[in-house]
Amino acid sequence: MTADGPVEEEKLMDKQQLYQRIVDILRDTFGIEPERISLEAKLGEDLDIDSIDAVDLIVQLKPLIGSSIKPEAFKSVRTVSDVVDAVHGMMHAGTETQTGV
Repeated sequence: MTADGPVEEEKLMDKQQLYQRIVDILRDTFGIEPERISLEAKLGEDLDIDSIDAVDLIVQLKPLIGSSIKPEAFKSVRTVSDVVDAVHGMMHAGTETQTGV
């Protein structure tokens, strides 16, 4: 409702909203046409995301997670779907940690 509430809104993102945000990041940061991006798209083979680009992508995703990024969660990431799942899992882990303290 207010302009000050994006963090709360981002924490409530479902996987479809998260996917759309990742599409936006890939388009805006790397110049990838949205038509090339799908859940099955492989980051390296299909989208030409190299290891340096992957670091940039993680940096762009950090505000969505709202906690420290766990690089090991991205080691097995190969597709856009893997990115969605990893970020979604970290978003929920952050809320569990906050409520469990």
